[in-house]
This record gives sequence, C-alpha cells and structure tokens, in this order.
Amino acid sequence: MEVRLQKLLSQWGIASRRQAERLIKTGQVQLNGQTATLGQKADPALDQITLNGRLLKPTDRPQPLYLLLHKPKGVVSTCKDPQHRQTVLNLLPSTYGQGQGLHPVGRLDFDSTGALLLTNDGALTFALTHPRHHIAKTYQVWLEGCPPASVLTQWRRGVWLDHQKTLPARIQILKPYQNHTNSICLEVILQEGRNRQIRRIAEQLGYPVRRLHRTQIGSISLRSPSGKLLPQGRYRSLTSTEIDSLRHLIKVRSSISPRRSTSYESARN
Repeated sequence: MEVRLQKLLSQWGIASRRQAERLIKTGQVQLNGQTATLGQKADPALDQITLNGRLLKPTDRPQPLYLLLHKPKGVVSTCKDPQHRQTVLNLLPSTYGQGQGLHPVGRLDFDSTGALLLTNDGALTFALTHPRHHIAKTYQVWLEGCPPASVLTQWRRGVWLDHQKTLPARIQILKPYQNHTNSICLEVILQEGRNRQIRRIAEQLGYPVRRLHRTQIGSISLRSPSGKLLPQGRYRSLTSTEIDSLRHLIKVRSSISPRRSTSYESARN
C-alpha cells in the first residue's frame, strides 16, 4: 500500500511529520535511488527508501519514547540549532540522540520555561499539534503592570491576531499586583498554539510579559500526582496512564467539530 513519504518517516519514528517534510525538501531522502520530492508516495513492501544513503526499514523503528522535560530559559526547542545554542536534546543522555528519532512536540520560546513533551511517535506528535484538537495548555504568566478587569475579560473572549480572532482563554489571577514589583501573575489556559501567542496578546493589550512558564499540557503536569515538582532541566518518562490519557484526549477531540483550522503549532510562547 502506497503512503506519502513524510507519513512513513513519521510512522517509523525517523522524525516528526514536519521534520520529515524538511528532510525531503532538503534532498536528504531518496526513493529507489532517486532524490525524493514532497508529496511522493511509496510502498514499504516494494520500494527502497534511504535517508542520506542509509536504507530504512519498518523494523528499524526504535522503541517508542515519551518524555516530559522541564525546559529551562535559554534553551531552544529544536533538535539542532544553526546558531549552535543549547537544544532540548542536549539536556538528555546522549543515547537518546542516536537514531532514536526523538523530537519536541511543539515549542517553547527561548526565554520561556516549563513543560515540553518529547517523543519519537510521529503519529502522536501530529495529532497533538493538529489545530483541530485544541489540546489545553496551562501557563503562569507574569505581566508588567496591572491590567484592569476589562482587559482580562477582553483576553478571555478572544483577541484579533493576524486578522483572526483567538479562541476563548481561561484566565485567573494567581498573585495580585504588587506595586514594588510592578507585576501581576496570571494563570492562562489556551486551547490553541499560535506563534508567540501569549506574548503577542499581552504586548497588544499594553502589558508585556516579564516571564512565561508552562505548567501543564493536557493532563500532563510538571508536578507528579504526589505533588513532587520535576526540577528544571530534568526529564522523566510518561507513565502508561499519562500516554493513554493523551491518546484518549485526542480521540475525544477529533470527534468534536472544530471551530476553525489554523496552521500547525509552532507555538513559541
């Protein structure tokens, strides 16, 4: 059965769907000895697929990995960085970077901290980052200044960005405004992930972000059920219950008709 190359590479754990597309676009994937093109299909039972000259087979798929990382500030949410900055993969043991296909699910901005999922399950990555699923993500956001209730109400209802209104957000005050710090701390729960969404909205409303920290993705939290916080820069494997909860959430969300579709998540909040 013929399947698009980028989907095959994702299913085999070679790369995420978007990363597979980049591999194909940059000429690193070959189909039957010829440089592959984006959109091309292949039958794994009949065709030879190579990545930079290395023959790929379904049996090469590595053991599925599902990790939660507490990303520190000053680390980029990519596998490689052309500016040679520290990446999230640099925070893991070297064994995770050797043919495992591990990659971040979505992104956190260079200056942001908090929960970031990493996996080599391309299908799960595709589902989690697809805009129709609206997976909730929870943030702690420190703003410069003290927005009045009317501004927070405006944010909750949706704000126009790039000629499109954002989905409603849940917002509550965690730490009230303190004059000596000129800052307020909010909990913001989003159902979408546009590029630098929280920072851009806060700037547009006149209260720039001082600090942004993601605490939770769906039901996956930096705090374990016992309340223990995953230290910054450290990671842990997801439990089977957590993995099942993500898959169940995606299944439920996919049965709900979405309000709209936007571009795939490149969220750098």
